[in-house]
Amino acid sequence: MARYGMVIDLDRCVGCRGCMVACKVENNTPESTFWMYVFRLEEGSFPDTKLTFLPRPCQHCDNAPCVKVCPVGARFKREDGLVATDWERCIGCRYCEVACPYGVNYFNYEKPAKRQYLNWHDADVEAITGGEVPAYANPDLERLSKFDNRKIAGSNHIKGVIEKCTFCVQRLEKGLDPACVEVCPVGALTFGDLDDPSSEPSRRLKGHRSFRLLEEWNTKPRVYYLGTPPSEDVREIERPRTSQTSHR
Repeated sequence: MARYGMVIDLDRCVGCRGCMVACKVENNTPESTFWMYVFRLEEGSFPDTKLTFLPRPCQHCDNAPCVKVCPVGARFKREDGLVATDWERCIGCRYCEVACPYGVNYFNYEKPAKRQYLNWHDADVEAITGGEVPAYANPDLERLSKFDNRKIAGSNHIKGVIEKCTFCVQRLEKGLDPACVEVCPVGALTFGDLDDPSSEPSRRLKGHRSFRLLEEWNTKPRVYYLGTPPSEDVREIERPRTSQTSHR
């Protein structure tokens, strides 16, 4: 079976955030929820400053802390490498959110219909859409996964359930790349089988300097970065107002 992973070339990333938009469109995530987020970072002191970008999906760790703390086995590691959430088992305790050092988990406090960017029933909007409302649930995720016969929390948003990046499992099972990889205009993101030497991520890793986030935590992430790691004096230029901060 494939051992899925992602390679992100920081020297190619231009910070356009197209991957963030693609993730939202594909997975219809609620307002202020970003399964893929591109950090905008600044290094150095004026006038010698440098702007860099760091895309951060779920790291799909091989030694995932979120899996270890789940009291009901809702968070689990698939054989192909994906860290997934069985939304039928999830009790909303949020232990996984606390355990994750990467901040990639989002809790559904409300039904998704209350947490969208647009009021689809606004008269001006209905004049354009003809009254059609996008589906809040993806039917591909209502069925059991063909790999492990479990349901996976993705774009089938359920109130009281934790969700996060799934590497677009609904696309993988159709032989497609994750949405973020598909739309990157500069090819900064690649995805595939890390055990296949001919796969694009394997070819990029070969002979190039790479690093993983928070390797000292021994989480063994499946996301590798090419390029120079951020320096110790790096500063985050902006921080999104997430669903977590808005409810605390």
